Amino acid sequence: MPSNWGRWGEDDQLGTLNLITAEARARGAAEARTGRTVSLAVPVQPAPLISGPFAPSTQDASPVQQMMVYVGSPAPAMADVMLVTNHHPRSTHLDALGHAIRDGRVYPGRPVDEAVTPAGARHGSTTAFAAGLATRGILLDLAADGPLPSGHAVTARDLEAAEERQHVRLESGDALVVRCGWPMTPDPERPMPGISLDAVRWMHRRGVSLYAGDIGDAHPDLDPACPLPLHRVALPMMGLPLIDAAELDELAAVCAELGRYAFLLTVAPPRIHGLTGVPVNPLAVF
Repeated sequence: MPSNWGRWGEDDQLGTLNLITAEARARGAAEARTGRTVSLAVPVQPAPLISGPFAPSTQDASPVQQMMVYVGSPAPAMADVMLVTNHHPRSTHLDALGHAIRDGRVYPGRPVDEAVTPAGARHGSTTAFAAGLATRGILLDLAADGPLPSGHAVTARDLEAAEERQHVRLESGDALVVRCGWPMTPDPERPMPGISLDAVRWMHRRGVSLYAGDIGDAHPDLDPACPLPLHRVALPMMGLPLIDAAELDELAAVCAELGRYAFLLTVAPPRIHGLTGVPVNPLAVF
């Protein structure tokens, strides 16, 4: 099983973000040649707070519940209060390393009761994202000819074939962006495709620093012997932060138009400490 436990020390909280060296950032910055930008975030329309944040996923529920503070005219300004469900499948969000547990521990081997408390995460939290993230992003578009088949397990060969087709190669410290052509929200009528353990091992060998995808782990599980390889192996064992529920159709269209699949990827989460995840608006800069 791929693991980075102990690789950067017992107290490490960055995981594979350690691979984003000054050289990796400079490699990403060199891709920003025209200033054209593309957001990788799913648009969110807030719903009134009264609807509740934990409505069933079968309902048209929003990950953001909103309460307007409105006192009527002629008020000098308006204000609102938001309740955000950080790990909602309809919200593009960044998973911190303390989000997923493996055998009672979180990366890099901390007992979960030491790392996460009812008052917030003490280890492996969004504190690690305080400085923001910037590196070279590589889109591997597996849906260039249409969405992946239902229940397809994405393998290392799929990723390498996309590299060859797009004339690009992912290097250590790069962020991997994978488009499968599916929405993140599970559909009980159609088994989702998803990332396999074989693909996770490939990410470990290649030195992927950050994963972003329109989908990630399949629902239902593709391999009952190793369910949720991104959230049960890559995140807690490798220390690989995950951007879930990315919107990649526009990015794929721009990459195809420009004939290049590398770009500067920037992620600047709100500087809120002690969470296990946070909504983000990743930007690809060409």
